[in-house]
Amino acid sequence: WMPSMEGFVGYLVDSKLVFDTVERIIAGSTDVAYVYFRKSGLERSASIEKDLEWFREQAIEIPEPSTFGSTYAAYLSELAGSSAPAFLSHYYNIYFSHTTGGLAIGKKTCDKILEGRLLEFYKWDSDPELLLKDAREKLNELSKHWSRKDRNLCLKEAAKCFQYMGRIVRLIVS
Repeated sequence: WMPSMEGFVGYLVDSKLVFDTVERIIAGSTDVAYVYFRKSGLERSASIEKDLEWFREQAIEIPEPSTFGSTYAAYLSELAGSSAPAFLSHYYNIYFSHTTGGLAIGKKTCDKILEGRLLEFYKWDSDPELLLKDAREKLNELSKHWSRKDRNLCLKEAAKCFQYMGRIVRLIVS
């Protein structure tokens, strides 16, 4: 497993697009279900922007988002307008994947190609597990009001989330 600088920066660009999309939807929506997730402390977009700025200062080219990131961001935007339960499944699973496997992968990648420099993307102002637990509890409370069909849809969307995020993570070794 050997990450590349180009692949890692591409991963960060796509991740930023995904987090920007999710955070913009949550912040700007009038859907009451989304209000519960505003200013959760899980937000990563601003952190990734700081990291990309650092890469620019190192004269490392910042690419445009890949097809994977652009396609996923467009899917999330469409989903947010059509199904809050389905979108919130992605919301939770995006942050879940980042706070669990994403942190480990990111730290290993930083060790290998950045001489151990830890990026802002992997730093938190408070315990990410507690922030995620709070989001999970809010999601569970909301889901009590969803139909069986909506809950089943959430399970299907979780699988889609991991497929999309998996494609983006694989950019690291491209």
